[in-house]
Amino acid sequence: MNTFKNIISVLVLTLGIQYVNGQNISIDETYTAQELVKDILINSSCANVFNVSVSGGNFASGEKSFGFFDGTGTSFPFQKGIILSTGKINNAPGPNSYLSDDGGSMGWNGDPDLNQALGLSNTFNATILEFDFVPLGTSISFDYIFSSEQYLSNPMSNQCNYTDGFAFLLKKNGEPNYENLAVVPGTSIPVKVNTVRGSGTICPPANETYFDAFNGTVHPTNYNGQTKVLTAQSNVIPGETYHIKLVIADEGNYRFDSAIFLGGGSFNFGIDLGDDRLIATGNPLCPGETLTVDATQTGATGYQWFLNGNQIPGAINATYSITSEGDYTVEIYFGTTTCSPPSQILKIEYAETLVVNEDTFTECDADTNQDGKTVFDLNAIKNQLFTNLPANYVVSFFETQTSTTALPTSYTNTTAFSQTIFARVTNIQGCYTDYPVNLTINTFTETITDETLGLCESNSLILDAGSGFTSYSWNTTPVQTTQQITVTTAGTYTVTLTNATNCTKDKTFTVDASGIATIDNININDFQDNNTATIEVSSTSLGDYEYSLDGINYQDSPIFYHLEAGEYTVFVQDKKGCGIVFETFYILDYPKYFTPNNDGYNDTWFIKNLDKRNLENSTITIFDRYGKLLKQLTGLGDGWNGTFNSQTLPATDYWFEIQLSNGKSVKGHFTLKR
Repeated sequence: MNTFKNIISVLVLTLGIQYVNGQNISIDETYTAQELVKDILINSSCANVFNVSVSGGNFASGEKSFGFFDGTGTSFPFQKGIILSTGKINNAPGPNSYLSDDGGSMGWNGDPDLNQALGLSNTFNATILEFDFVPLGTSISFDYIFSSEQYLSNPMSNQCNYTDGFAFLLKKNGEPNYENLAVVPGTSIPVKVNTVRGSGTICPPANETYFDAFNGTVHPTNYNGQTKVLTAQSNVIPGETYHIKLVIADEGNYRFDSAIFLGGGSFNFGIDLGDDRLIATGNPLCPGETLTVDATQTGATGYQWFLNGNQIPGAINATYSITSEGDYTVEIYFGTTTCSPPSQILKIEYAETLVVNEDTFTECDADTNQDGKTVFDLNAIKNQLFTNLPANYVVSFFETQTSTTALPTSYTNTTAFSQTIFARVTNIQGCYTDYPVNLTINTFTETITDETLGLCESNSLILDAGSGFTSYSWNTTPVQTTQQITVTTAGTYTVTLTNATNCTKDKTFTVDASGIATIDNININDFQDNNTATIEVSSTSLGDYEYSLDGINYQDSPIFYHLEAGEYTVFVQDKKGCGIVFETFYILDYPKYFTPNNDGYNDTWFIKNLDKRNLENSTITIFDRYGKLLKQLTGLGDGWNGTFNSQTLPATDYWFEIQLSNGKSVKGHFTLKR
């Protein structure tokens, strides 16, 4: 930064660049210490100031490290004020084109009080402005800006801890210790380069809310950066004598000058009227509440109260009772002079008188167990609870009036069917009691069962949702609202049922297109150890079918197993009730034995029902175990009686071959028993 600013300085001189004076602050070194304090810093007839002194650098040229500055017409935040520097103040005006680096090798010492306040031991080049004063009010405050060449925009890492020090030291006469008022707001941290610094360099930021900027060349001052306008303040006791010491110094060496700019007229002997009462801070006045404010000051001869800058008629006492919101101030007069130390502005707001709109909320139990517990949206309840809830009011809900744990936004009641919870305004204290909120949970206990029905071809179907409900709403177009509706097309029909407690459930009817079956074929696989019949239904049949061989016992499978030889009737029934069809079929098989003993039972061996299958032209050939042809039959014959050439054959096994007229051949053997 040094090199850059030196280059800029050379360019300015070499090229003759002219900076308009109005862009930069100007300084005046002719003011006395008394004038700087009474006429510039305080500028009030209420000031009781004495023992004013100032000291700084003893420059051979007669230049000073303190004086008056004028910022009128510039972008500098202060129009005028006092500057205290660790170098020559005539280097303070902008542009920021060279390094202000004064005070070396001239025996310019630091300050022990500053060392003690900041915990230092090595300060140099101290400039000090100090005076005694007697406050009329209960507080003092003044505004300032800290500027420094040590706010480097491109520092090396070892420069991050470079910092000059300053302090605003206050103590009541007779007390041994000072209080430093130049601290980061809300803390006890002294304001320095490394405690208030912005981001954007290799040095870590610190309290950057209070940092203004790193400066380029064009700036009203010749410093590399500065804080925002800060306020030093303290409570004081009216009538007591105080000493204040405003001091700034270099730390470690004389290098990289710094300065304090004190806002002209900003030193106020104010009256503290107490804390603001605001909704934002949670402490507004409650509806109808009166706040009495006491501004009594020793030696005061008169008072005048103001509301929003306007005089309040008749409000001329030390105390005033506030009954409406606004900004309050008071002027306090002393003796015959017009001295009136300004009071702070006391901001007053009133909490809203909340009007309950609705405090009972009903929900239906939304789950399946209907136990009287369900989820409530407490955000929605909050928005309906009051007719006039301000947007910045925070309302939370609690299970009891003593509970401190807020309920979640989605809250499931813990007491079945009915429960009272409590709404509480949590960001405003003391104005509201808890508001009871009644939760009611209704149920739908009626059992509702969905149904699946068949709609037979060319027919209509009545859907009946059941009686006993207060309303019905079907998902038809247009919506139908009757207990029963008639449908002529398949689909899903849903009806919303409302019971006497205004709770609802849905019942769904699934209507499938259906119809009576058409049997296309019965696929028979016989002459097997496991004879089967498979019922084949036409692909154009719409229904869901079941099958039976006795018309009583039905099965879903169209296949029947382990069928013995004989006549069967198969029944095909539509499960949706669209009708039954039936058809007869025959299972063929050969007898495993026969007993030709002329008892009239099983005396011949033959194949039954060949003609029923149109196989009567089949040829049956019988052999003995040696392959000798014994008999040849047709499907219409009487069978074989166990003889050959009228001779009775012995009991044993015999073999056969059936040449069916459909081209199929069946071979096997059977037993002749005597």
